Amino acid sequence: MKFGLNFFPVFTPDRKTGAQYFREVLELSKLADAFGFEHVQTVEHYGTPYGGYSPDPVTLLAAIAAVTERIRITTGAVIPAFTHPLKLAGKLAMLDNLSDGRLDVGFGRGFLPEEFEWFGVPMDESRRRFAEGVEACRRLWSETDVVFDGEFSSFGPVTLLPRPIQQPTPPIFLASASSAESCAAAGAAGYHLQVVPSIVSHGELLEMLAAYRGAWPGNTSGRIQIKYTCYLSEDRDEALQRGEELENNYVALMSQAVASWAQTRSDQYAGYEKLIDKVRRYDFGKSLTDCKVLAGTPGDVAQQLTSIRDWYGDDLSVSIQINPGYLDYETSERTLRLFADEVLPLFDSGNQA
Repeated sequence: MKFGLNFFPVFTPDRKTGAQYFREVLELSKLADAFGFEHVQTVEHYGTPYGGYSPDPVTLLAAIAAVTERIRITTGAVIPAFTHPLKLAGKLAMLDNLSDGRLDVGFGRGFLPEEFEWFGVPMDESRRRFAEGVEACRRLWSETDVVFDGEFSSFGPVTLLPRPIQQPTPPIFLASASSAESCAAAGAAGYHLQVVPSIVSHGELLEMLAAYRGAWPGNTSGRIQIKYTCYLSEDRDEALQRGEELENNYVALMSQAVASWAQTRSDQYAGYEKLIDKVRRYDFGKSLTDCKVLAGTPGDVAQQLTSIRDWYGDDLSVSIQINPGYLDYETSERTLRLFADEVLPLFDSGNQA
């Protein structure tokens, strides 16, 4: 197993400013780089406290690249539906150059109805826009004199500059929320995979990963990134109390962000109308038992990670979020140091990429 950091800002302006959050992210990233973590990643969201402090992951990752040396930087994920492929491919190629070839590109479809409304993009087009955007970026990175004639964008002939350092392309990850079919399609295409276990059952995630690995060409498999929040302390009660408080903050702000699914229906998002009730039924104790959130002493978390490795494979790259919600920097740093000192060595399989 390998380990990285996931930065997903979920807090209100009265709790923490953007400037404060970004300073903390940079400091934690420098420490993760020094401790030998494999990657850092961040999201793309807009307009709400649920991720909205990261409307452009490329900007934040460029700042992280400037203060680190070895750690890989990862979009988790950018949304092609909201950006013209020439601009998106160009921004990411610049980031690959600025990071000296340390970029991993995660692409996602997006799932919040307001974001599609604000960009004037119909949700019913999301799957087609996603596939077209990924393909356009792939071609712009790997080919010259590209002529692209898509449903949503057409351009060329054009040769993208700068060329990515990593050729023919930076590693490409596709984010999948709950679909075994989309995981299989990613594997068959030779793309890597990003998944979030908190929104699917244990059985569903097993099916997703089996479909992905089974579809991958050849005898090996692509890279799989899986994301967890992590609350760590020498005092178990302190870690669990903090975890329950901040997970409930996440649930409250996510509930607001997904509320419009009560009036939204799309054949591109089958079953998402049930997301509101699913989020509101969140139970910290059950999530802890099911290893969907990592919390407790270093020994507790190591035991949870052992279960995760046994269930889902030792080829995972686990992204932990150690500064969730409005958690103060000092506690986040202690969590990172504890993890690096007492958990990471137990699973060390060459975390540095």
